[in-house]
Order: sequence, then C-alpha cells, then structure tokens
Amino acid sequence: MRYAIIAAGEGSRLAQEGINVPKPLVEVCGECLIDRLIRIFMNNGATQITVICNDMDKRVSRHLMDIQSDGISGTLPPLNIIVKSTPSSMHSLYEMRTALQGEPFCLTTVDTIFSEEEFTRYIQAFSRIADSSDTDGIMGITAHIDDEKPLYVDTDGNGNITAFLDHSDTCRNISAGIYGLMPQSLKVLEECVNNGETRMRNFQRALIAAGMRLKAFSFGKVLDIDHASDISKAEVFLKGE
Repeated sequence: MRYAIIAAGEGSRLAQEGINVPKPLVEVCGECLIDRLIRIFMNNGATQITVICNDMDKRVSRHLMDIQSDGISGTLPPLNIIVKSTPSSMHSLYEMRTALQGEPFCLTTVDTIFSEEEFTRYIQAFSRIADSSDTDGIMGITAHIDDEKPLYVDTDGNGNITAFLDHSDTCRNISAGIYGLMPQSLKVLEECVNNGETRMRNFQRALIAAGMRLKAFSFGKVLDIDHASDISKAEVFLKGE
C-alpha cells in the first residue's frame, strides 16, 4: 500500500497562538504529528510513504531527511520527500501524483488525528476494495463535527457516497480527511488542476461527477490540529482510545 501525507501548509493559525514549531513538528502525546503518521503507516504495510512539505521552513524537510537516514525506532521507512510550496492541498496532491501512479494509495493531511485501531480496520477494508473491480475508493467519514468549514458527505443505503456538500440539514457525517483512492483518480485530479480548481473538496466532487464509485468508512472521531487548544483535545482523545 502506498501512502501520502500533505504537510505543506504554513500552520499560520498555530503560529499566531504561540506555537513556535511548524505544524508537522507539533507534538501530541510526546510524538510529532509527522512521525505519528509515518509510524502508523509503516505498521499498516506501507511500501512507500510520500510526504510533501513547503520550502519556506527548512525544519520540516531536515526532520524528514533525518528520519530517512536514521529511521523511526530503529526502522527505516520507505520515505519519499518532496519539498515544494503549493497554494492548496489539492495542488500538493498534484505534486505527488507521479509517486502515486499504478497502485492504490491512502492520503491524509499531517494534522489528522484518528484511532490507530480504527485506521487499521479502514486499511483492511480498503485492501479488500482494491482487490475488487467495482469500487474506486473508500473515504473516511465521521459524525464528530469539530471543523470550522466541514464537508458533509451524503451516502445511500449501501454506504456509497453520492455527494460532497458544503451545507446540509440532513447529513450526519462529514469528511474525515482520510482518502483511499485507486490510481485512476489521478486523471480526475489532473483535469481539476487544468480547469483551474483550487480546493480539495472540489476534487472530491469531481470524482463523483466523473462516475467514480466511492464507499464511506465511518470513524468514531477524527480531529484536526488547527488551533493550540486542539493539541490538548487530541491528547485527551488518544489517551482514551
């Protein structure tokens, strides 16, 4: 399984609130966000982990190069590092697309906090889907809404995703920011970029418009680290897993 991590944001809100390290290096339960994801992905059969970070703060790229040479807990990860600033998460994925060709891949942003056990079940479900020919991906969803601009996910009775919505009075679930996609989705991504799209949620909508068959996988709770207060929330959540 190939994995990808978007870690190219500036983390400006955290900086404004007194956090003096780049977001990927923020520690939750004594572990950097980027290290946590790399470790979890290694524990879930990673054959390659592609990370994109921006070129404005060299601390993240240096940290990743240290991991590449020294490993995590004595194990060298199959790490592929891209250092480039991008205008959006969708453009970050676009810059990683060459590394993701040919195999199913799982993508998250660096600040996504989830239960490790639930994630393993998600990857197992994704692996089963990848072995079939009737589904193009499986997207994480959650009923826990703690997002400033949530993306609501509408599904039918069989768990198939039918729409991604900015607003909804009926949907109970939102996107968890965990994407499991087949490589054919990258063609849709390229079309989005060529058409001037800039938002990840519009890429997700384009997948549906292109006829991609996406399943939903429910996580109990998924958190993002956008504010300093989110760090303590994440620690409480993880300690209570």
